[in-house]
Amino acid sequence: RTILMLNFLKKTEKTAKSVDEAKKLALAELGVGEEDVTFEVNEEGAKGFLGIGAKDASVTATVLDVPAAAAKKFLSDVFAAMGLEVEIKAATEDNVLAVELFGDNMGIVIGKRGDTLDGLQYLTSLTVNSVCDDYIKVTIDTENYRQKRHDALIALSERLAAKAIKTGRRQTLEPMNPYERRI
Repeated sequence: RTILMLNFLKKTEKTAKSVDEAKKLALAELGVGEEDVTFEVNEEGAKGFLGIGAKDASVTATVLDVPAAAAKKFLSDVFAAMGLEVEIKAATEDNVLAVELFGDNMGIVIGKRGDTLDGLQYLTSLTVNSVCDDYIKVTIDTENYRQKRHDALIALSERLAAKAIKTGRRQTLEPMNPYERRI
C-alpha cells in the first residue's frame, strides 16, 4: 500500500443543511482536527416553512498551521498503516516544525539507533515542504530520544578520546548520520 499526500488542501468551502454538518464535511475533506482549523460561516441556512424557502448553511474552513497539519495527517496515515496508536503534537515556530509523538511501543517508532525515527523525519520533511512555500526544518522526537542520544554520543566521544590518549591508537565509531557526526 502506498502512502502519498500529493494534494493537501489548505482551505475548503462546504454547504450542508446545518452549520455543524458543513463543518464536519470540511474537516473530513481537509483530513485534520477541529483544533487545526478556523471556520467562517458564510451562510447560516434556514429551514423554511414546509421546505419552502429553505437555504443550506455554508462555511469556509482554513487550516491554521499548514506545516503542522500536513505533518499530523501524513504521520497519522503512516501509523495507521503500521497499526500503531500514536498521539501526535506538532507546532511551527520560526520555520522549524517540532513534532512530538506519544504512545505505547515507541521503541518500534524509534528503531535501531533511531533509524526509523530518522526515516520518518525525512519523509515528513519531504511531505511538509511539498505543501509549503518556504523551507521548513522538521524535527520528530518521542520519549525525549533525541536528548538521550545526544548525551550518549557525548559520553561515548569523551570515553573514546580518553582511550585514544591513553593507548595512542585511533578509535573508530559506528556509522552515523550527519546530525550525529556533528555532535
